[in-house]
Amino acid sequence: MGRRLDIVYLVFFIIHLPVMFVVDLTPFYPASIKPAFMTALRSYYVTTYRDQFFIAPPAWFTTYLYMELLYHVPLTLFAIRALWSAPLKPKAMLHLLLFSAQAGLTTLTCIAEALSWDRTLEEQGRLMGLYLPYVAFAVLMGVDMFGRLSNVVEGAAGGEEKKRV
Repeated sequence: MGRRLDIVYLVFFIIHLPVMFVVDLTPFYPASIKPAFMTALRSYYVTTYRDQFFIAPPAWFTTYLYMELLYHVPLTLFAIRALWSAPLKPKAMLHLLLFSAQAGLTTLTCIAEALSWDRTLEEQGRLMGLYLPYVAFAVLMGVDMFGRLSNVVEGAAGGEEKKRV
């Protein structure tokens, strides 16, 4: 099951990388170099989902964007390489566990905020259709990586017990 999930994670990170640069991180681009398609895509997103984070973001959301730029981008590049070259090493498992916790928590924060917006049920449902799978993915990855790391730790501890006897 582990390798199948690794393929799912690999596909996610391969998709996640361009999405970060084309949608999420566009506020960091100077207008003079921002391609028109990025502005059009962001406008489509705002019109379709009325996502307040992309219209008038709260101050704390900018911190999340910096986390995405400074943590998610390098981690994503690392994860793609680590997942591509199987088997997954414990160091990569640890990084993915940390990513899942950070991504899940920040996304849950966004969901809590978004549910407080004045939106119709249909609009909330459409927006949650984007955010909830991301949380579910983070939980899946977190549980999976915790389980794998637990096995690594137990295996190492078992080896230590044998040495002491």
